[in-house]
Amino acid sequence: MFIDTHVHLNSEQYEEDLQQVIDRALANNVKKMVVVGFDQPTIKRAMELVETYDFLYAVIGWHPVDAIDCTEEDLNWIERLAAHPKVVAIGETGLDYHWDKSPKEIQQDLLRKQIQLAKRVKLPIVIHNREATNDCIRILQEEDASEVGGVMHCFSGSVETAKICIEMNFMIGLGGPVTFKNAKKPKEVAEAIPLDYLMVETDAPFLAPHPHRGKRNEPSYVPLVAEEIARLKNIAVEEVAEATTQNALRFYNISN
Repeated sequence: MFIDTHVHLNSEQYEEDLQQVIDRALANNVKKMVVVGFDQPTIKRAMELVETYDFLYAVIGWHPVDAIDCTEEDLNWIERLAAHPKVVAIGETGLDYHWDKSPKEIQQDLLRKQIQLAKRVKLPIVIHNREATNDCIRILQEEDASEVGGVMHCFSGSVETAKICIEMNFMIGLGGPVTFKNAKKPKEVAEAIPLDYLMVETDAPFLAPHPHRGKRNEPSYVPLVAEEIARLKNIAVEEVAEATTQNALRFYNISN
C-alpha cells in the first residue's frame, strides 16, 4: 500500500477525468491521497473532495507565490476550516524566490503567520521551498515550528539540509524528481536519509516521474517514486511502501 502525501486532485487539469485518475491510483495500491489546497478556489475544491471520498484528506494553506493576495480574512477562514476532521495539515506554505509575484518580505510574513496558525490548531506544516533554503530554515527555527513539525515537500536540497530539517521535527517528502537521471541531490537524499524520515508524493499534476516526465502527473505514479528509492537504498520496494505509509499515517494522524 502507498499513500500519495501531496497531490493536487483539485487542479483544473483533472476536471475531465478525475474519477478515472482516482480509480487508476486505487488499482495501483495508492489507497490514500492527501489533497493540497493553496488559495481560495483550490481549498474549496479540496474540501469538496474530502467530503466525497473517504480515502482523501486535505491540507489547507496559502502558497508563497500568491502571498501578496492573502488577507487576514483568508487566514481566519483557513483557521476555521482546520477544525474539520479531514484537514490534516496547514500548507502548502513556505518561500518561493523563483517567481517574483510576491515580495520576499510579504512571503516571509505570511510563512510566520501560517506557522503560528498551525501551532494554534495543533497541526503539522507542509513547506514549499524554492531557492530560499536559508531564509526558510531560519524562519522555521525562529518561529519554533518544531513544536508541531512538518514536511519539506518535494525536497530538492542537500543531505546536510535534510538533516537540519529532521532535527527540527520535519519529514522529507520525495517525488518525481528523484527518478530524473540528472537529479543528483534528491538521489543522494534518498540514499542517505533513513526510511523513518521519508514520505512519498507526486505533487501531481506537476513533476511526473520517469518515464512520464513532461506529461501530466497522477497519483498512480507514486510506486515509481518508491521503486527508485528502493533501488538507491538497495532494498525491496515493499519495505519502502511499508515504511513511508506508516510515516504518512503517523505524520498526518490518519487511522489506517
